[in-house]
Amino acid sequence: MVRNCNNNRFAFTMLELIFAIVIISITILSLPMMSQINEKGIEGNIVQEAIFAASTELMGASAGYWDTNSMEDSDYSHISRVIDINGDCNNSSSSGRYRLKSGHIAQPFHRRCVISTTGNCLDLESSSFPNLNNAQHSSRKVFLNDNPSSSGYKKTYFSKVDVTRVDNIKYISVTVSDSENTLVVLKMQSANIGEVDYFKRRF
Repeated sequence: MVRNCNNNRFAFTMLELIFAIVIISITILSLPMMSQINEKGIEGNIVQEAIFAASTELMGASAGYWDTNSMEDSDYSHISRVIDINGDCNNSSSSGRYRLKSGHIAQPFHRRCVISTTGNCLDLESSSFPNLNNAQHSSRKVFLNDNPSSSGYKKTYFSKVDVTRVDNIKYISVTVSDSENTLVVLKMQSANIGEVDYFKRRF
């Protein structure tokens, strides 16, 4: 800034005015870009939350038994057993307590078929028993906007779990979406292989 000695008035030089205009222009032009970056960050946070919610659904589904009849021999053991879907399990064993299928090891604490010899033993109906079919649902709220003033940040999102079976495999799919768009879809498979009865020390 220069000073006019004749009339004691202050004034901006042309160079200072140009610098001021450039700075104001940069600030104005950067505002939309900053807004876009902020929106992308919010969208990324929502997608991350949707992934966590879908993962929780999958973990909850996998924590259940493969089928309601996986525990048919619960009087003998509380371990999930292989269900005889295609009649692959034999009907005889040395102890009379378990049945085997091709690939099973005839030794204690290994995988076994359910004890029942009544045939298929497959139940695809939902029940209160913690099985994969029971994890299926059509719509459930995942997270929603608790602050109406932050409109656009969070809507109400829903999760949907589908369980389908093809022979000895169940396919679990979890979808998280709002009323218009799908945020994330996670999938996993669960096989009808039962559990290993780990040896327990007794002393």
